[in-house]
Amino acid sequence: MDPREVIKRPLITEKATGMMEHGKYVFEVDRSANKTEIKRAVETIFDVKVRKVNTIRQPGKLRRRGRAVGRTREVKKAIVTLAEGQRIPIFEGL
Repeated sequence: MDPREVIKRPLITEKATGMMEHGKYVFEVDRSANKTEIKRAVETIFDVKVRKVNTIRQPGKLRRRGRAVGRTREVKKAIVTLAEGQRIPIFEGL
């Protein structure tokens, strides 16, 4: 799988911004990607050394609009811990 298909987008939230101080970055990733693919994709795209990858599967929630019931989409997140002294420059200044 192409690295740009594995990582869909970075997640910029208040909690994720606080984690950046500790060298942890949060990304939305492809639901079928495993930790090894995520690690390889981050190292290839951002030219950094990844120490650890944690993944979270967030199931879609039920939503109603009148009588119609639907679901929001299912999301997989990856919390990537970088090696000591490593940074991703596009996140700097957030």
